[in-house]
Amino acid sequence: MPHVWQCHEHVVRVTGGRPLTGSVTVQGSKNIALHLYAAAQLADEPLTLTGTPEILDTVVCTEILNRTGTVAKASTDRFETMPGVGWHHAIPDDLGRRVRTTAVMAAALLTRTGEVTFPLPGGDAFCPRYIDRHLAAMEAAGATVDVNGGRVRARLDRGKPAPFTIDTGTRWGPSLGATVTAMLLAARVHGTSTIFRPSIEPEVTTTAELLARSGVDVEWEGTTALRINGSDRIAGGTFAVPPDRMEAATLALAAAISGGHVHLAGFPVSGFPDGLLAAFADAGLELVPAAEGTMVRCPGGPRATLAATGPHPDFPTDAQPQFTALLTQAPGTSRIQERVFPSRATHTGPLRALGAIVNATGPAITVRGPTRLIAADIVGKDIRAATALVIAALAAEGTSTIRGMYHLRRGYAGLLPKLAALGARLTIDEETP
Repeated sequence: MPHVWQCHEHVVRVTGGRPLTGSVTVQGSKNIALHLYAAAQLADEPLTLTGTPEILDTVVCTEILNRTGTVAKASTDRFETMPGVGWHHAIPDDLGRRVRTTAVMAAALLTRTGEVTFPLPGGDAFCPRYIDRHLAAMEAAGATVDVNGGRVRARLDRGKPAPFTIDTGTRWGPSLGATVTAMLLAARVHGTSTIFRPSIEPEVTTTAELLARSGVDVEWEGTTALRINGSDRIAGGTFAVPPDRMEAATLALAAAISGGHVHLAGFPVSGFPDGLLAAFADAGLELVPAAEGTMVRCPGGPRATLAATGPHPDFPTDAQPQFTALLTQAPGTSRIQERVFPSRATHTGPLRALGAIVNATGPAITVRGPTRLIAADIVGKDIRAATALVIAALAAEGTSTIRGMYHLRRGYAGLLPKLAALGARLTIDEETP
C-alpha cells in the first residue's frame, strides 16, 4: 500500500435523523497499542500483539520499527515483531512527525542503541503538547539531550541507562507518555529506578503488565511511585490489546444523540472509566450489562450537565469533544472543564457551523441547548474533533460534508462502516489531493 501520507483524502457525507440500532464490536485500543508498539522494541524474542487496531498510526509505527532495526509486521488484528540484527538510531522525520508517541519509541531505541535522534512528535495538535518530561527522563537515565531545529538528539554517556529517579507529574496531572518513556528506559537497567507521581492510565498499566510478563520486575506503590528493576533479557510471547474505551464511548454517544440503542459486544460496563460513567449518567445515558457486553440508550434524551476531564479514572479528555457534541441536544446550559490539557476546543468552531451554541474560554467549554443542527461543510482537525463532528451530523437536518477524515483513519479502524451497519446514512468519497 502507499505510504499513509500519500493516501487520497476522504470525505464523509452524513445525513442525520436516523436512530442507530444493533450490535457492534469495539476495536483494540489505539492509544494502548501505540505504547505497546514502542515496548516491543525491547523484546529479545518474537512478540505478537493480538487485537491491534488496523489504523494509519499502526502503519506508521510498523514502518518506524522496521526502519530502526526491529522486524515488524502488521496484519488484521495482529502486530508481530522480531528483534533485529542491527539497530539504526535515527527515527526518520517523515514518520516521527506523524504520531504522538515518537518520544516513547525513541526512549526504547535509546535503551537499545545508546543514542537516538528523532523529530519532535506530530499527531493531534489541538494545543501545545510538550515533551519536557520525556526528555527529563532520558537525562535522569544518564543521557545528554540536545534539541535543535525541531529535532532531538539523546546520547547515553555510558552507552546504556543507569538507575534513575524521575517525577512525571505536571501541573495538568501525571504525564502518561513520560511515564511509559521512563518505564522503557528502566526496563533494561541493572538496579532499581523509581518513577514518582506516575500516570495510572490504562496505557501505562497495560505496558507495565507486558513488561512484567516479559521478565521485568514492576512494583506499584499506589499512585505515589512505580519502581522498576530491569532485566538483561526481555521475553516475547503473545499479549492481547484491550478493547478501545474511546471507541466504545464514541459509539455510546452516537447511539444517544441519534435516539437509538446500541449493544457494545464484548465491552463490559466496567470497561468505562468511573468518571465517564458518572458523566454519562448525569447526561441521561443508560448503560446496562447485556449479553457479555453493554447496552446503551438515552431514553429521555440528553440532559445538561457539568463535567470536568481528568486523569484516569476520571472523565477522559479523549471523550470530551464527542461528549460536547451530545450536549448540543441537551436542554439547558452545560459546562465542561478541560483539566488534562491547557485547552481542547478545535471541535467548537465546526459545531457552531452546524448551528450549535458552544463557546470555549481557555480550558472551559460552555454549551447551550437544545439547538437545531443544520447540515454544513465542516473540517475535523484532529482525531477526536473529527469524531465529534460525525456524531453531531447524526443529529443534523440534511447531509453534512465532513473533511479531515485522515485524522479519523489515524485512530479508528472502521468507525464509519460500524455506524453505517447500525443504520447511519453515510457515504465515504475519495478526493484527490
